[in-house]
Amino acid sequence: MKLTTRVFGEVEIDDSKIISFPNGIIGFPDLKKFTLIHDEDSGTNTIQWLQSIDEPTFAMPVMDPLFVCPEYKPAVDENITNDIGNIEEDDLLVLVTVTVPKDLKLMTANLMGPFIINVKECKGAQTIVENDDYPVKFPIYEILQKNKEE
Repeated sequence: MKLTTRVFGEVEIDDSKIISFPNGIIGFPDLKKFTLIHDEDSGTNTIQWLQSIDEPTFAMPVMDPLFVCPEYKPAVDENITNDIGNIEEDDLLVLVTVTVPKDLKLMTANLMGPFIINVKECKGAQTIVENDDYPVKFPIYEILQKNKEE
C-alpha cells in the first residue's frame, strides 16, 4: 500500500506492518490503523513515528520509554489490553509520545499515556497508567544527549 504522509512523503507500507487499535487512540477514537515509521539511518533506537493509515496527515513522534526511563514499568488496566490479545513478554512493545518543541531542550515524553502493542497480533491500545509515578511531561533532552555520547 502506498501512503502519502506529511513527514515522510510517499511511502510504501507492507500490510503486515499495519497495527490495529480497535478502540482508536486517546483523543482520536476514529483513527484505528497505524504503522511505525523510522529514519532508516537512525534505526529504531531513536524517535519513530506512529503514522495513521486512516488519516495520512496525522503522525505522532513516539519512542521506547526505556531509553529515557530504564525503570519504566507502568501499571496497566487489564481491560485495556483484553482487546489486543494475550501478550507474551517477547511480543510486547511499549511506546510513549514525544513532544518536540522549537527549543529542543524542552523535549518531553508522555510516560502517563503509553501505547501497548502486541506485535504478534499487530494490535495496540493506548492507556492512562493507574499510578502517579509517571508524568505527562517527562524531560528527555539531557538524557538523550547523554545516551548519544555513550
